[in-house]
Amino acid sequence: MKQTFKLLHLCLLSSITGVSAASAASDDVLSVPDDTIIEQRRALAGATNGAGFGPQSPRDINTAEGENQRIFAHAPAFTRMNLCNIHFHENAEHKGGEFTTFAGNGNGNGKGYGTGFKYDGDLTDEELEPVNVTVGPSDHGDLVPGDTIEVHFVHSTAEVTPGPTLGACVSEAITNPQLRVEAVIAVLVNDEDAVSFMEMTQIEVVDGLYQAVNLPDYLGAPVTYAGSTTGPSYNEKASPFQVTWGVRPNVVKVDIRSVGDWLSDNVFNEDHAHGVRNLVVNPLLLSPISE
Repeated sequence: MKQTFKLLHLCLLSSITGVSAASAASDDVLSVPDDTIIEQRRALAGATNGAGFGPQSPRDINTAEGENQRIFAHAPAFTRMNLCNIHFHENAEHKGGEFTTFAGNGNGNGKGYGTGFKYDGDLTDEELEPVNVTVGPSDHGDLVPGDTIEVHFVHSTAEVTPGPTLGACVSEAITNPQLRVEAVIAVLVNDEDAVSFMEMTQIEVVDGLYQAVNLPDYLGAPVTYAGSTTGPSYNEKASPFQVTWGVRPNVVKVDIRSVGDWLSDNVFNEDHAHGVRNLVVNPLLLSPISE
């Protein structure tokens, strides 16, 4: 019965949008309406009202205002912490800098795929030329030249080694380490002379700490603020983790083939792009940016 209702609903939508029910059912290509995002934000506000949650992420890094009263110390510089995880999201979760073009409300279930923000600049026809490999295939499609991604380099004060998920950032000795995420927004291009994702994510031990030694330092001064973990699972509830963020405002062009190479073999068990959390706009869930 539920599947029948869904198909009837898709048929009705197809008569309005011109998208076939078969295509919508198989690819989930229909964008959710604005009302869905409004309801998700309303649910988030209700779940956090008076509950004492700290500031949330992602946010507009061009806007410094915030009214969240939970205070925690900024984590040390990432060079004094262990890199514990690297993953990325399709489209930028944060807004600002060179990524303010809205990508839309995402796929038909409001789970964060296809939403977020895109690179504002122009790309050449050559950079947008399709490649003859499939990069990051998943139930939500694969990556193609012109796509924007937000890469998260997660760091921890715990004595840990790089590995899958946020679980790699804690240990039995320290279950509440300080966490820092260095965010890099990249646009994927068909250009083997562009930055290599394999090189950008190269890990070495420096002074006893795991480091991404080629983390870009040429994308503008990172905007630093107090926030949380991200991802679409937090669209209607808050993340309880306290995270110091450093979001670079400029975008780097990355060779899409190198992203495919990394996804096929990395210590983090990453094989596709993650979904995007709604931009947090409620002032009560944002920290003031003072730097």
